[in-house]
Amino acid sequence: MTSFLSFISARSEDPSWKWSCEEGACKKMKHEPGSSGQALSLEACKMFCNEYGLLWPRPTGYTDLGRFLSKININNIELQIEKRGRSDNLMNAAGQRFKKLVSLAVPSGITPKATGKSVYVYLVNENPDITDFSIDFDESYTLRVSPESNDRINATIVGNNFFGIRHGLETLSQLIVHDEIKNHLLMVRDVTIDDKPVYPYRGVLLDTARNYFSIDSIKETIEAMSSVKLNTFHWHITDSQSFPFVSKRRPELTKYGAYSPSKIYTEEMIRDVVEFARVRGVRVLPEFDAPAHVGEGWQETDLTVCFKAEPWSSYCVEPPCGQLNPTKEELYDVLQDIYTDMAEVFPSDLFHMGGDEVSERCWNSSRQVQEFMEENRWGLEKASYLQLWNYFQNKAQDRVYKAFGKRIPLILWTSTLTDYRHVDKFLNKDDYIIQVWTTGEDPQISGLLQKGYRLIMSNYDALYFDCGFGAWVGTGNNWCSPYIGWQKVYENSPKLMAQNHQDQILGGEAALWSEQSDSATLDSRLWPRAAALAERLWAEPATTWREAERRMLNVRERLVRKGIKAESLEPEWCYQNDGYCYA
Repeated sequence: MTSFLSFISARSEDPSWKWSCEEGACKKMKHEPGSSGQALSLEACKMFCNEYGLLWPRPTGYTDLGRFLSKININNIELQIEKRGRSDNLMNAAGQRFKKLVSLAVPSGITPKATGKSVYVYLVNENPDITDFSIDFDESYTLRVSPESNDRINATIVGNNFFGIRHGLETLSQLIVHDEIKNHLLMVRDVTIDDKPVYPYRGVLLDTARNYFSIDSIKETIEAMSSVKLNTFHWHITDSQSFPFVSKRRPELTKYGAYSPSKIYTEEMIRDVVEFARVRGVRVLPEFDAPAHVGEGWQETDLTVCFKAEPWSSYCVEPPCGQLNPTKEELYDVLQDIYTDMAEVFPSDLFHMGGDEVSERCWNSSRQVQEFMEENRWGLEKASYLQLWNYFQNKAQDRVYKAFGKRIPLILWTSTLTDYRHVDKFLNKDDYIIQVWTTGEDPQISGLLQKGYRLIMSNYDALYFDCGFGAWVGTGNNWCSPYIGWQKVYENSPKLMAQNHQDQILGGEAALWSEQSDSATLDSRLWPRAAALAERLWAEPATTWREAERRMLNVRERLVRKGIKAESLEPEWCYQNDGYCYA
């Protein structure tokens, strides 16, 4: 493994340590002064010591990283857009971000030597007018890196749209490391990568209603998502505890529902987040959870039932309770106004309608609802309230289509309404995508797949990142304990859950419900565990977390260099001594 170092000149002071790749592991060893061998830095060793080097997520197609590193000059990196179109602004912004990523490879306070080869990056966007997300669009790219001359390296990225190009730039940035021994930037010189994701939907859900999250913290989350090619930020923006979304058409909801006038999300703030995310290849998916999970902000509307009902445990799963009253015809005008406000600031190709944890006990506590049920001859049994829920869902669905001006695909959480034994009586499989939050062994998964429904996997036993902390109602630990380690996240395979119906799995999503989290704890709750999800959904690897562990440690270090306060996984000693911390 020393052939690619012959071009690196020796440092004036010999280093104390060097690394050598032996049987797929970088071994730390003392560097003897005056020895004839070149000293190899840790990240340079890791780049060639396994099939995928330091790449995360691992590519899905042909991957050849060659055997050579070249010094490059950080001041001589040029990007050229080969085809022009409506995506030019996005391409330019992604190019500037790429240069910043390269600079982040250098430790803080260090100025690398400004010598080495220049790098020319050619971006070939085959469809330069595509700027919008689609659940079935092509995120593939090819990357080729080769020497052009003694003083220049060419890198060419070809993608079918901007989003593929963006992924290629992300991969290219991971092929550049800082050699702390020689104080140079080094770049892999001979590269061929063909890559595309297995699943089109790769997400993170953030609940900003239980606790408020700053716009800066949301942007940092999206930045981290982009670095591992996650592509959907699912914004659970309202709930029964607060209504921080500023509705232009219904401003009283935020006036009475926000925690304070400063803890809101305005049109300008949301547009800023949406464009920030688009440059990073991330769609921002809004969710307005209904008909349950409403309360604060709706006090003056007379459109809810059981808000703040006590004892709360008799009406809902956490305080405060609250559900919309489907019998009120004026409710649907309010909903259309909210949907329209969201459609104007969230130009998403999908819309999430919630549908989580609807309680028939809550509705049954209202005499007005009972009378409506009796008038329709539905009865007052527990199962009868599915008729009321379906009544609400049909009317709300129609209002969503009017707000967005098209039949946009809709997402609902698994619930009693989506039970596979009767779901097709209520929800058209061509209209709805079901997001599974129950366990990965739930028979609902196979039942829904057999009936032709498309699924997004968020099974709580592997993908609820709020699990494993102290209870906030009652004593002991919270309801979904224990804590979920990155290894379990990595091995949570949609393919295994789907069996013969993998093509109906759109992907998956890690969820951070925020009863016990806010901006101060956000990074450590999500990262680096969400990176484990990212590789599972991008590559669906047949191998286990053990084969990924050494690259995972590097991902965590990369996130920290970007300012993400990612949780530490192991002592740094393990990072410097491959293979000793796991048998």
